[in-house]
Amino acid sequence: MNDIMRERILRRLEGMPDEQAYQILDFIEFLETKYATQSRDPSMFQKLAERVEDTLRAGRISASAVKGTMDAMDAAGRVMRGVAAAGRVAADQLGSPKPADTPDKSGEAPKSA
Repeated sequence: MNDIMRERILRRLEGMPDEQAYQILDFIEFLETKYATQSRDPSMFQKLAERVEDTLRAGRISASAVKGTMDAMDAAGRVMRGVAAAGRVAADQLGSPKPADTPDKSGEAPKSA
């Protein structure tokens, strides 16, 4: 899909009530099964969130309640992505070798061999 079409679709979706947006999502999923196409693979957290959303919708929970739950899950996902990013930075810093000219803890420069 080109960027112009993507933006056009997003612009129209943003103004829709949640009930209509869910109908559009259902139609997209129907088209995926009909034409055997697949979208990008979601992350593990995204899969969990989608499963929760589908379960709530199947239970005939109101769209506003589903939206509130999904907003909370989205916030939790942002926190988890931040924690994961911080963990990657820490792991990168711990895994990077100490430069040869950096003094050790005693304050002395390392001796050459």
